[in-house]
Amino acid sequence: MGHGNLERRQPLDTATRDGGSAAGHPQPQAVASSTRSDNAIQPIGVVVEVAGSGSQIALDVQRLNECMADEDPSVALAGQVGSQIKIRAGNAWLLASVRNQRQDLRAGGGIIADVDFLGEGMEENGTGRIYGFRRGVTRYPVPGAKIYPATTADLRHIYASDGRASIQIGTVYPTRDIRAGLYIDAMLGKHFALLGSTGTGKSTSAALILHRICEAAPEGHVVMIDPHGEYAAAFRDTGMILDVSNLQLPYWLMNFEEHCEALLTTSGNERQTDMDILAKCLLRARGKNRLAETMGKITVDSPIPYLLSDLSNELQNEMGKLDKATSSAPYMRIKSKLDELKGDPRYQFMFSGMLVGDTMAEFIAKIFRMPGGGKPISIIDVSGVPSDITSTVVAVLSRLVFDFAIWGREEKTRPILLVCEEAHRYVPNEANADGSSVGMILSRIAKEGRKYGISLGLITQRPSDLAEGVLSQCGTIIAMRLNNDRDQAFVKAAMPEGARGFLDSIPALRNRECIICGEGVAIPIRVSFDSLEEAKRPASEDPSFVELWNESGGEEEAVQRVVRRWRSQGR
Repeated sequence: MGHGNLERRQPLDTATRDGGSAAGHPQPQAVASSTRSDNAIQPIGVVVEVAGSGSQIALDVQRLNECMADEDPSVALAGQVGSQIKIRAGNAWLLASVRNQRQDLRAGGGIIADVDFLGEGMEENGTGRIYGFRRGVTRYPVPGAKIYPATTADLRHIYASDGRASIQIGTVYPTRDIRAGLYIDAMLGKHFALLGSTGTGKSTSAALILHRICEAAPEGHVVMIDPHGEYAAAFRDTGMILDVSNLQLPYWLMNFEEHCEALLTTSGNERQTDMDILAKCLLRARGKNRLAETMGKITVDSPIPYLLSDLSNELQNEMGKLDKATSSAPYMRIKSKLDELKGDPRYQFMFSGMLVGDTMAEFIAKIFRMPGGGKPISIIDVSGVPSDITSTVVAVLSRLVFDFAIWGREEKTRPILLVCEEAHRYVPNEANADGSSVGMILSRIAKEGRKYGISLGLITQRPSDLAEGVLSQCGTIIAMRLNNDRDQAFVKAAMPEGARGFLDSIPALRNRECIICGEGVAIPIRVSFDSLEEAKRPASEDPSFVELWNESGGEEEAVQRVVRRWRSQGR
């Protein structure tokens, strides 16, 4: 397609400058002196074929080369993969994203490209600017319609906030100064996921988003499950840091299923027998509390305090009965596991005799930040929790969020954001599923949480290991670079059709860059995240082997200190 068959058009931005006339017929000049308005008002191609979600276009190579010299970065990238172009349809402009390019092998050469439609806006009389932009397409272009570069001025209007509450997290690619915003209500109301391979800046980006949310909502309620102890450093001044030293999670808050995970070691038919015994003894132990007497009928799931010694005594009494249906082995198994939890100092944060008081209201107020006192986020560092009980602890905390929302429907709604780092560990797909209660409660929150004012934020480096359907429940997806082919395919399958072109660039993203699409943004965007101050960054920096291996001194003392902490299990 030659340059000559693309006639010049009414300007799209402000009136033409530097030799251009209002009619849009600039004076002949060298490519190097092409002005922003000159390139913006000349077509770069035509529509060849139209389909429902996108179309095929033919691009003029000479025009693309002319645009590359333009000072406007949006115009300079016009027609390239991942760039935005606009197409005239009547008195409206259609915005589209270029998905791919290939050479046109027919006579005349040129480039053929596929584009995805993003949305449309009206043309402002006199200036040719876009206004009133909205997602979706009502009027399609016809084959032969001209294609123009989208300028920074166009993108500034398209990405401008529509007045809803938003947080700014970075700069829209390829512009230098257009701020990228996330609509808080839309993002949190439909859940969100932050995905990215290790080393792409995922933790820092998560901290940035949470800091911005906390700044916008200082009386918010955010609970973050932190499995590696990274985020305590980032929120030391603005959040409540809870770990095994001060969490004090009462064991009696567990429901029956969670008790089974913590206390039962068997499987198959033996497990069913153990469950029946535990249910009977646990109900009796709960029933001994004065609270139970005032409440009438209680169940094995009721969060009523009980003494661990009462549960142990009930097991002993049942074992001593002559008419019991089984041998003494199941009773001994449960009792020995209970004694192990009571005696092991690693479990003191949960299975301590000191936690028998009715502290449910205080505990919930502490972890849900009600009131927050200017610290709206609680970071729950589970890195020090023994690995065999970590998923049970996360299950209890997640279920408390859900149950609190359900039983608080009569009250004024107080939305809670639950953020789960390393989410693939807790909501695994069928291949990795172990039937744990944490997977079931987080899946339930993903499906039903928004009805009750619960928002779920999932952060993971392996989206393909997440449970089927959980990612598709996330209305906003923030995808950083993903190196694994399976992960890339999984994310593409969960994305809306119009964002596919953006997703093709996921493997090519730089560190701290992402593609955002879904409810939290007007249209899919590629964003370069803001840098975060040192004091607000998580402790997730990779160590420098060269530097650290060139230092020496103090190793023996360090080993002694580590061994001492190791033996005392962090006490």
